[in-house]
Amino acid sequence: MAQSMLLYWGSGSPPCWRVMIALEEKQLQGYKHKHLSFDKNEHKCEEVKALNPRAQVPTFKHGDIVVNESFAACLYLESAFKSQGTRLIPDDPVEQALVYQRVFETNNLQQKMYDVAFYAWYVPEGERHESALKRNKESLIAELKLWEGYLEKMGKGSYLAGKNFTMADVVCFPVIAYFPRLHCPPERCPRLMEYYEMLKDRPSIKASWPLEWLEKPEGQDTLKNL
Repeated sequence: MAQSMLLYWGSGSPPCWRVMIALEEKQLQGYKHKHLSFDKNEHKCEEVKALNPRAQVPTFKHGDIVVNESFAACLYLESAFKSQGTRLIPDDPVEQALVYQRVFETNNLQQKMYDVAFYAWYVPEGERHESALKRNKESLIAELKLWEGYLEKMGKGSYLAGKNFTMADVVCFPVIAYFPRLHCPPERCPRLMEYYEMLKDRPSIKASWPLEWLEKPEGQDTLKNL
């Protein structure tokens, strides 16, 4: 079954990484894949554009089905292979609601992290302002406090949506992994750092760990002064 799948991906991209984790958790190893370089703009090639008019990765194809958004691809894999591998969406409506809540809340954490960590990358030099970066940092700190509270409420050793590893963890871990990599002070998010340490050696996560992170374990220190 995995042989009929093709994933276009870029290393270090949280959206790509979460799809790769989902594929591992659903025991779909052996899927075809193409690693594209962001530095060379390979993700904007005609081959990708033919499947994804946004020219973005991940771009995922299963037979004749094309799913491009990472959340959609992860949810598709769980639906199509529900009885295979790890069950990522619980049946209980109450538990399911919390999983979906954390999945979609991840967008907030990801964007606010990007707004600080990659501010100099996204904003042209002439348009950068210390006051804007300061607001971005304050927004990210407030967001981290929310997630710290979620884990505090769940109790020590918990996953993001309870006692079991779920789609919430598949989707959010690749974002959380950036905080230690970019030297976020541990005291800003001690619960999240405990969570990171608990999950970083999970087989699906180790198997899909970003290539350049293996070669260079530490990234820039863009979250150092958070």
